[in-house]
Amino acid sequence: MTKSELIARLAARYPQLVAKDAEYAVKMILDAMTHSLVEGQRIEIRGFGSFGLNHRPARVGRNPKSGDKVHVPEKFVPHFKAGKELRERVDQRLEEQQRLEQQK
Repeated sequence: MTKSELIARLAARYPQLVAKDAEYAVKMILDAMTHSLVEGQRIEIRGFGSFGLNHRPARVGRNPKSGDKVHVPEKFVPHFKAGKELRERVDQRLEEQQRLEQQK
């Protein structure tokens, strides 16, 4: 799902919400999440999952085109870990799909 698809679904699900307002709401949520991660904070959405930062230390990499060694600086990368409820719902849906395919 893309950001524009999320906005369209919100606007369709809540007819009293103008598409422009749905877009603003999604933008504000994503901006708040980005700001929290930039500040080094962890984000936890109960039943969905958590976002955090993983530290990747500096290392010596390789340029795949030339084979030359390249210094890769340390960095922090966003990381998502699915919550228990989300994992269970996805697993349940996959099991249902497999059962339906076997019945065909």
